[in-house]
This record gives sequence, C-alpha cells and structure tokens, in this order.
Amino acid sequence: METYGKILLIAMPAFFVLVLFEKFWGVWKGQDTVPVTDMISSLSSGITNVTKDVLGLSIVVISYGWLFEKFSFFQIEASWLVYVIAFFALDFAGYWTHRIAHEYNIFWNNHIIHHSSEEFNLACALRQSISSIVKIFAVFLIPAALLGVPPQVIAVVAPLHLFAQFWYHTRHIGRMGFLEKIIVTPSHHRVHHAINPEYLDKNYGQIFIFWDKWFGTYQEEKPEIPAIYGVTRPVQTWNPIKINFMHLWLLIKDAWRAQKWSDKLKIWFMPLGWRPADVAQKYPVSKIEDVYHFDKYNSHLSQGMLFWSFCQLIVLLLLISYLFGNLAAIGTPGIFYYGGFVFLTVYAYSELMDRNPNAWVWELIKAVYAFYFVVTSGDWFDLNKFLPGSIYIFVGYLVISVGLSIWYSFRKIDFQLAN
Repeated sequence: METYGKILLIAMPAFFVLVLFEKFWGVWKGQDTVPVTDMISSLSSGITNVTKDVLGLSIVVISYGWLFEKFSFFQIEASWLVYVIAFFALDFAGYWTHRIAHEYNIFWNNHIIHHSSEEFNLACALRQSISSIVKIFAVFLIPAALLGVPPQVIAVVAPLHLFAQFWYHTRHIGRMGFLEKIIVTPSHHRVHHAINPEYLDKNYGQIFIFWDKWFGTYQEEKPEIPAIYGVTRPVQTWNPIKINFMHLWLLIKDAWRAQKWSDKLKIWFMPLGWRPADVAQKYPVSKIEDVYHFDKYNSHLSQGMLFWSFCQLIVLLLLISYLFGNLAAIGTPGIFYYGGFVFLTVYAYSELMDRNPNAWVWELIKAVYAFYFVVTSGDWFDLNKFLPGSIYIFVGYLVISVGLSIWYSFRKIDFQLAN
C-alpha cells in the first residue's frame, strides 16, 4: 500500500504533465484532441481508481502468491530473464481479461469507464475502473506460477506493465513501421477504442499485438475509415463514479424486469449487449445506430465553470498527493475516511460539470463531511502539522466551493459553448 502510494507520487505528476503537453501540442498544431471537460473527467476517474487501489478496496478471489505456492514446478531466482518471462505472462493474462471484459455482460461493467470518452487522448488512458471489486486476474497467471516466477517479480513488473499502456492513447502519432507487427501502437489502439462496425471489439493486446494476430482479433486501422470513439450506449455524463456502475445498474434492472427466470440468470453471462427480448421491447435504451451522425456529449459550460472545475481538480490532486505521501502517518481508519472525501469531491464537482441543478447538495454534503473531521480533530488529518496554516486554506476552499456550487447551480443564464 505505502510503496504503491509513493510510486504514484511520481507517476501522477508525470501523467498530468504529459496530458497537458498533449493539450497544448494539439492547440499548437490546430488539432486539439483534449477538450477540457473530457480531460477533467478522465483525470478524476484516474484519481478515484488509484485511491481505490491504494486503499485496497477489492477482494482477490485467487492471489498469485497462492497459485505460486500450490502449483509451481520450479523454484527459480529472480534474474533478468525471469522479469522478461513475467512481463510476457502479464501481457498474456491482460489480453484475456481484456477480451473477456468486452465479450460478457457481467465483466463489461468493470471496463466501460475506459471506453466512455468520446475522444481519444492520453487523459482517457486514466479512465480506470473502481467497480472491479472482485479480481480474478491471477487465474490467467497460472502459466507463470507453473514456471516458478516469484510473486515479488510479479509485484515489480505489474505496475511497469500498467504504466506502459499509457503512451499509445493518442491521435498525434501515426503508424510506426515495423513496430506495428510487434507492439501495440496508437494506430492499433485507436481501432480498439472505435465504435465503427469494422473496428468494434478488436485489438485487445496491451503491450504486444501478436496475441490478437494469433487469436483472431486483429484489425488494422484503415485511412478510409476514420475511428469514431466512445461506447454504442453513450454515457452522457462527466461523472466517472456514475459511469462505473451504470452498466451494472442496467443489468440489475433488466434481470428484475425479465419475465423468465432463465433470462434473469443468463443475462449476466450472455454476450455484451444481450437483453431479454421482452425487456428490450418494453424498456428500450438509447443506442448509436449511425456512428458518423450523432452528437457528442457536451454540457455547454461557461468559461467560469470550466475554470472552477479545473481548480477543483488541482486542489484534489494536491490533497490526494498528501494522502499518498502520508499513508502510514494517517493510518487506519483515517485513510478510508480521507478516501471517502476524495470520492465525494469527485462526485460533487462532476455533477456540477453535468449542470445537475442538485449539484450543490453534493457539494454541501462534502463540506459537512470534511468539517466534521476538522471540528472534531482541529486539523485535517495532520495537514496543518505538515504545513502550518494550511487548515485555514482548506476551510476557505470548502466555503468557496460550496458558495460557487450554489451560485452555478441556480444561475439562470445561457451557457456558452466552452470546448
């Protein structure tokens, strides 16, 4: 937990700088692929994901350590070759978990957030799940366990493998010659994120593209077919917490409404998009029929609302950095209370970004939640000890945040298109 938190203290600023670089690069080149609202939503999703992971808010059904202990045929030293084997094993496992997430209803809920952006940029790479509470990933690492790859090697390689999937989420890099035959490139991954019928559910590879070629899921990007991004059932929100559970909520409602008991059970394990016939007829859901003619989601924020939303993101990044750098000092259960504040903050300002007229209620709940800890302890998880005077800044932020949320929630003006 603490080690991962310290890694994120380095990784988060690096990712943020790269996202901003892509934004400014696109503006300079006349091809801006990073709308501000989309960027804030994506980065907010990343914050919720790493918070969940650092706090360990998941259940591992089968751990790699258990597999290694029960099934390893060999005991091998952690040489450079073992790290290479581990990297390939993780990528093999990643291919299959990724593919399953796209092919079955029950697993799509863990992945919809990653595809929810109707743009394709570095920021959308950070749209990662908080709904994957039960993890089965280790099952696909059985080959590594059989070969005797030590658990500590997997622990080192796994974050590197994850971070290495960031760079290819961009439209500013074209085809890459011979590398297209070996690794996943931006061209390959643009296909994967596209909802064009020709591209749908292709290129599941995470680092190496040959898995797709071997298992029949490869599709080359075609110049005459420009990729259109998003999901075929548009999420229509900037709120990453809502997005994480909307597919699950649809499945629950469909299972409840279905007349046949067999449909109530099998809906979870049927191919993605399958719905009971009686439910689909009585309760249709909005779906994109023509990918070349639909309106992207845009809540039409004013420049002031955009600026304030970005300020909220910056404040949260600073506060989450303090959490990750002081996990041991804050301790349990403090880190979980702090995590609750993080989730409330994201929910509140993303509701305001959606122009939900009740967004101010969530902001008020967040402030009351925070004030409880400030009043009862005289500090915000020892932040004032770390930086004298910071408690006054934090309280001021809470007051301003509530005030502006109420102002924007009730302000009756025509909002200009801001992005």
